[in-house]
Amino acid sequence: MNKLTRILKALSDETRLRILNMLFERECCVCELLQVLEISQPRASHHLSILYAAGLLKLRRQGLFSNYSIDWETMDDYAADLVKAAHKGLAGNLLAQDDLKKLAKAERISPQCGQPV
Repeated sequence: MNKLTRILKALSDETRLRILNMLFERECCVCELLQVLEISQPRASHHLSILYAAGLLKLRRQGLFSNYSIDWETMDDYAADLVKAAHKGLAGNLLAQDDLKKLAKAERISPQCGQPV
């Protein structure tokens, strides 16, 4: 029951749903998520850690960058169904659509210098 509760809590926040919506599109670096969501790095890390702890995301480090994607390989079937349902619920949502437009223009920015790589 604890695992299900963790997943449902992870899906019960607008910012986390917006993150998942972007990750349905493609793997994202934290810096890209920051640009789209216009939130601070600590706040983004908080939301990503909740999604990661719920078993919904996987992390791939690439140099200075932390890249997140949806972890379909290890996710339980019921969890995948919940994530897909949440994504389906965002269909037609103007904020979610706007996020995807911004994501297409987001740049990978080096965390050390703040310059595009």
